[in-house]
Amino acid sequence: MDNKEKETIKQAILSKIRDLEEKVESLTELSKPVTPDNAIGRLTRMEAINSRSINEASLSASRQTLNNLKKALGLIDDPDFGYCLHCEEPIPYKRLMIMPETSLCVACAEKINSSLT
Repeated sequence: MDNKEKETIKQAILSKIRDLEEKVESLTELSKPVTPDNAIGRLTRMEAINSRSINEASLSASRQTLNNLKKALGLIDDPDFGYCLHCEEPIPYKRLMIMPETSLCVACAEKINSSLT
C-alpha cells in the first residue's frame, strides 16, 4: 500500500470517527432511563422502554466500532497495517476503505464467521 492510499484511509478513518462520536452523543441522550413519573400511557411507556433498549444496543456497537477505528488510526503507520492477521496477505484497499478497522481479509473473516455458527 502506498502513502497516498494510506493517507486516503486515514482521512476516511477520521471522518468515520467524527460521525460516530456524534452518533454516540445522540444515542447516549436517547438511552437515558424512562422515568416512571412521566404522564404517558402504559403502551407508550413500554414502547419508550423498548426504544431505549434498541438505542442501548446501537450505542454499544457504535462505541465498539469507535474504539476499533481509533485503534486503526494509531496503527496506520505500522508496516503491518493493511495485512490480514490470519493469513498475512494484504487486505484489499477497497475493503479497508469500507471497513478501515478490519484486521482480516474477506476470506479469513468468512472462515472465522462460518466456524462460529
